[in-house]
Amino acid sequence: MTARIIDGNALAAQVRGEIAQRAQALSAQGETPCLAVLLVGEDPASAVYVRNKVAACEKAGIRSLRFDYARDVDPAEVMRKLAELNADASVHGILVQLPLPPQFDEAAVLEAISIHKDVDGFHAENVGRLSQNREAFIPCTPHGVMKMLESVDAPVQGAEAVVIGRSNIVGKPMAMLLTNAGATVTVTHSKTRDLAAHTRRADILVVAIGRPRFIGADMIKPGAIVIDVGMNRVPDGPDAGKLCGDVDYASASEVAGAITPVPGGVGPMTITMLLENTVISAQRALARREARS
Repeated sequence: MTARIIDGNALAAQVRGEIAQRAQALSAQGETPCLAVLLVGEDPASAVYVRNKVAACEKAGIRSLRFDYARDVDPAEVMRKLAELNADASVHGILVQLPLPPQFDEAAVLEAISIHKDVDGFHAENVGRLSQNREAFIPCTPHGVMKMLESVDAPVQGAEAVVIGRSNIVGKPMAMLLTNAGATVTVTHSKTRDLAAHTRRADILVVAIGRPRFIGADMIKPGAIVIDVGMNRVPDGPDAGKLCGDVDYASASEVAGAITPVPGGVGPMTITMLLENTVISAQRALARREARS
């Protein structure tokens, strides 16, 4: 068996085209979608992420604002900027690039973002609404995974789904989304006993454990849909330094029914769903404005 490749680049291009049309329509009605991004420090990976997000906004017709701060900035200064952006009706999405330096209370920063502009979906109220299957901003990576499953007509309802990873950014919201979609979900992690016993019964396997090529073919149910959220560098050997996922793609693709590659899988969809959330926020702002008029 050779797995069907779920091409994140192709799907992202298609969805971003639709987002650009929606952004253009909103702009024509006087509500140009706008995303504000705050970057603290000079972490190279964070800088690349922010640059990619800003570039994606420009291509989609979404206005972007970027605010850079030194690593040793007083957190009060960043909190003042968040309050200013919350009050700015022309700004629809606010994103603080994580991780933050140690002087910050990360949870407090995320809670300071208006839930109406929390396009990362990390505010506690949005997390709670998601758990209740109510309208909420959905964290971008899990949201992108659901779009990828939809793109291959994955039968989520009634499926056995296993999520490896329990982070607030991927694992937990991923489990909630799959549960809301009707799957029977098991959340596992690095401390799970006999992890393979769980993964081998998964119709849908989502891997976000942060270990290079951790999941091999012997841990995958034949015909399963495998979503690899990992992004690592190969530590040694002939491929040292190359990007790879948490799944051993070469062997897994011989067993799985469908699989995402790394790179070119989940990554492009994460930024795409950030754009989607920003446009959704602008649509809601327009609806509120029209309701007042």
